[in-house]
Amino acid sequence: MAQFLLETVWLVPLYALIGGLLAIPWSPGIIRKTGPRPAGYVNLIMTFLALVHSAIALQATWNHPPTEVFLPWLSTAGLDLTIAIEISSISVGAVVVITGLNFLAQIFAIGYMEMDWGWGRFYSLLGLFEAGLCALALCNNLFFSYVILEILTLGTYLLVGLWFSQPLVVSGARDAFLTKRVGDLFLLMGVLGLWPLAGTWNYPELAQWAETANVDPTIITLVGLALVAGPMGKCAQFPLHLWLDEAMEGPMPSTILRNSVVVASGAWVLIKLQPVLTLSPLVSSFIVGIGAVTAIGGSLIAIAQIDVKRCLSYSVSAYMGLVFIAVGARQDEAALLLVLTHAVSAALLVMSTGGIIWNSVTQDVTQLGGLWSRRPISGLAFIVGTLGLIGFPPLGSFWALLKLADGLWGTHPWLVGIVIAVNGLTAFSLVREFGLIFGGKPKQMTERSPEVHWPMVLPMMILFGFVLHLPLILQSLSLLPDWANINKDVALLLIWSSIFGCSISSVIYLSNIVPKPIRLPWKGLQDLLAYDFYTPNLYRITIIFSVAQVSKFADMIDRFVVDGIVNFVGLFSLLGGEGLKYSTSGQTQFYALTVLLGVGVLGAWVTWPFWGFQFLDLMF
Repeated sequence: MAQFLLETVWLVPLYALIGGLLAIPWSPGIIRKTGPRPAGYVNLIMTFLALVHSAIALQATWNHPPTEVFLPWLSTAGLDLTIAIEISSISVGAVVVITGLNFLAQIFAIGYMEMDWGWGRFYSLLGLFEAGLCALALCNNLFFSYVILEILTLGTYLLVGLWFSQPLVVSGARDAFLTKRVGDLFLLMGVLGLWPLAGTWNYPELAQWAETANVDPTIITLVGLALVAGPMGKCAQFPLHLWLDEAMEGPMPSTILRNSVVVASGAWVLIKLQPVLTLSPLVSSFIVGIGAVTAIGGSLIAIAQIDVKRCLSYSVSAYMGLVFIAVGARQDEAALLLVLTHAVSAALLVMSTGGIIWNSVTQDVTQLGGLWSRRPISGLAFIVGTLGLIGFPPLGSFWALLKLADGLWGTHPWLVGIVIAVNGLTAFSLVREFGLIFGGKPKQMTERSPEVHWPMVLPMMILFGFVLHLPLILQSLSLLPDWANINKDVALLLIWSSIFGCSISSVIYLSNIVPKPIRLPWKGLQDLLAYDFYTPNLYRITIIFSVAQVSKFADMIDRFVVDGIVNFVGLFSLLGGEGLKYSTSGQTQFYALTVLLGVGVLGAWVTWPFWGFQFLDLMF
């Protein structure tokens, strides 16, 4: 049975796709008698079947070499587009994480969207997301990975714009779509540019080609930068990071997936392409630079935010920046471990804050407070999610950050400093958010804020237990080092940075020693962090302004040149017709005279060169 499920694991994306298709009929405009709930239950059953299928297949893949399944699709004119599927412990494990988190997110959505009539659209789009992410995890071909990423971009636009009657939702969905499209456009250039060089899009074949490739450094650098641009957009890296903040206008259950596994889709492709990207040292340095800037910048920006969702979204960008550093430094195992530990901890944090948003009037953390006594379950979930996301032993991210820092210790020691700093800033930011939400005395917005009901508590507690037991799971899979073999210097630095960040933030936000609200001595620095380093303003005065001017110029060309020529021809035809109308007498001899004159003029024009030669002969 397990072997059969392993051989058919490539069918797992179809579970979610079928569930999404079956949910479409339950839209309010089609079926009104049963209500929208059956759409959620159908998707829940299909996702559960996908989870069981992939979990059993994962056991069968362990300690077995990867295998490939090829599905022919198109072969013409020397172009062979065959869908390559990789069945390995890593790919199937990724499918288990995706289906498991989506299953919990769908249970959470049953409670969160209890009074919403958009279940049909919402659950069908969740099914599309799950199918796309599972297909991306199993896909072993760059071209089809690009196609799947495009589908996920469309899914992001539709899911963020679920409540399309709100203007902010519409603008958020549009901005998220357009920002990701910038990276997708460059990614397409890289995909097409790589084919003439390597002659294949299959990831293992690309790795083999990269071992002995002898290509022009300039060309491979340009292709590599284009290939990196796509994952930059997916992982919300600077300067393509604004879409994740705009996407927070979507429903909170979809944010569970977006902040955990959707943002990691670009990192997954980047890890697969790592052998090709290392052909150019400039590309590797670019990846590390982008990751470092985003990690430090995102951590600082998160500290200055007052919106619950924005605080978490910038922390996600910062963590993905560490993944970029890992890929650029050729630490693939550390990158995969970072993606896993971040996914479960970030999902738990979103669930914890999602319940607060659900029955609170505001998302402003400065107007919340005193929720610890009223919402202890959400508070405990937030604490565990925070500890699971920072370097706090023995939870998951400690081992991931330790593996990354240990790998950088001998080759890039300055990057170890960035990892330590980002860990401390993340600890400070998350404890700050906890203090503003759960600490202090109840305020007007939180005096009547009870704990959420069981459909939202149940998935939170399941993920709560999984985050706590993740180190045991990793240990049973032999993915953790022995305590005797770890780099104790790096481990102590990580632990001390976590303690330092948590302690400083606790003194500021969990005590009455420092007056609130907190104001930095220099208002310019506070505004710089609060307004995202003025990145939206930079977009407005550069890209948006340039596009607007080009659009105005194109409009002028279209209006005065293209339309002018067309209008001139039409006016000339109109005037010519009017002139002919008044010159027509109706007499046959007049028509004959006109024809003869026309033939004469035409004959003179055709024979004019011969007349010219005869005239010259007479002259000389």
